[in-house]
Amino acid sequence: MTIGVQEVLARSTDRLLQGTVLALQDLSPEKLHFRPGGPSNSIGFDAWHIARTADNVVRFVFEREQPVWVQQGLHEAWRFPKVEQGTGMDPSTAFALRFPAAEELARYVSDVAAAIVPRLHEMSDDELRQEVTIRPQGLLTRCDAVTQVVVDHGNNHNGEINLLLTLLGKPGLGI
Repeated sequence: MTIGVQEVLARSTDRLLQGTVLALQDLSPEKLHFRPGGPSNSIGFDAWHIARTADNVVRFVFEREQPVWVQQGLHEAWRFPKVEQGTGMDPSTAFALRFPAAEELARYVSDVAAAIVPRLHEMSDDELRQEVTIRPQGLLTRCDAVTQVVVDHGNNHNGEINLLLTLLGKPGLGI
């Protein structure tokens, strides 16, 4: 059986986003915002950042379409930055963000998955070879942008979420 790059990118992105949704289940506002101290972010911040990054890369950078974030007006509803997605955000600003109920954040992550996973699956080889500028990385092929910026980077943040869940006495995300 041969699996194409598109299938791998779509599956990996879907797995990332579904893992993020799973991490948000049954979190109280206190647990969603828990930070053990130091320079660490909260589960809410990491989940939001994962979804915003995936949303921006595929919807805005690749397609020049409004991200789900803007389409749904979540920046206004949650009183968050419209464009900023957390990359390079001043830590005091990031730490001060107050997220809505975990269920609302999970719904946004799920909506991003529904919007971008099918698109990744449909991309042609030529589309995946096209170069795009991703900040702060620079020029990358679309394939590398998904692999590095969405999946690898996102899974790093899910690792941070996993640690925070463990510190809170909740089950981790598993494999």
